[in-house]
Amino acid sequence: MSRICAIFGLMMNKCSLCFSDSYDPYYNLGLEALLLETVKENECILYLWQNQRTVVIGRNQNAWQELKVEQLNKEEGHVARRYSGGGAVFQDLGNLNFTFLVHESVYDVDKQLSVILKALAKLGIHGEKNGRNDLTVENRKFSGNAYYKKHQQCYHHGTLLVNANMDDLSRYLNVSEEKLQSKGVASVRSRVVNLCEFQPCLTVEKLKEKLVEAYMDVYGGYSLIEPKQLNQQRLDELKAQFASWDWLYGRNIQFDHQLKRRFSWGSVDLQLHVDKGLIQSLNCYSDAMDQDFILALKKQLLGCRYTEADMCSAVPIHAAADEVKELIHDSFWRD
Repeated sequence: MSRICAIFGLMMNKCSLCFSDSYDPYYNLGLEALLLETVKENECILYLWQNQRTVVIGRNQNAWQELKVEQLNKEEGHVARRYSGGGAVFQDLGNLNFTFLVHESVYDVDKQLSVILKALAKLGIHGEKNGRNDLTVENRKFSGNAYYKKHQQCYHHGTLLVNANMDDLSRYLNVSEEKLQSKGVASVRSRVVNLCEFQPCLTVEKLKEKLVEAYMDVYGGYSLIEPKQLNQQRLDELKAQFASWDWLYGRNIQFDHQLKRRFSWGSVDLQLHVDKGLIQSLNCYSDAMDQDFILALKKQLLGCRYTEADMCSAVPIHAAADEVKELIHDSFWRD
């Protein structure tokens, strides 16, 4: 084993460190993607970054199944989708994200995770790897990890909960059960914890400092990558991609959703089939006397985006329109 480690050490000839000074998730995911495109053979890049009030979902997840999309957007938060798989995570400025970007020839998850665990040890916190994806302290999860490979370039990234707002985490991620059947990948909820519970004076900046020290211990030094020195045109393209409707909601993830309510003038039962973020087909059942309104409602909703604003705008002018809009509103703002 020692001989293998010695050979591995010779293979790694460049270690780099990159910090993002932005809290914009689309910029940060774009920068991560750009670093992946540019990482060289035998190079390791440690990228540290933070997002402002964001729920980041996995590549193949259904946003509406994982979080309260409308509530997050209304409260000036962000929905983001990453390249890697795995589950949904809430991020705010009490959370620090890390990414190890390497060529597959020097990809070593255990070595990469040792940087995180060594940094915690410097803070007097004993962390452990739990399964493939989680890091825990006292069997409580403080870090979820995910992985991605493109050609021969790989990354391993994760979250580090320092003093994140756990109330927001629960409000945005805990979606109640409802009649929404999805073909996307669902998250597995875990018991999570902030690291400040184990070290009350811990800050994100202090954790960054210890991560840099641990990175030097494990990898033997680094050079600094300044984001402004990278290809800004390509960075802008990647940022736009991560912010686009097609990337966030337009992927080929199908689901069915039912909106049903009885009103004084009759019942409405809307059964929607959504794909790529659009209502691709629907059934509209009703015992209302005014069937022209029901037929118009079905026609107007077909093909519109699956958002509260778009669906409400599509409701035809009618005396019952406000009640139908309330039904749509409640479906997005469920408790």
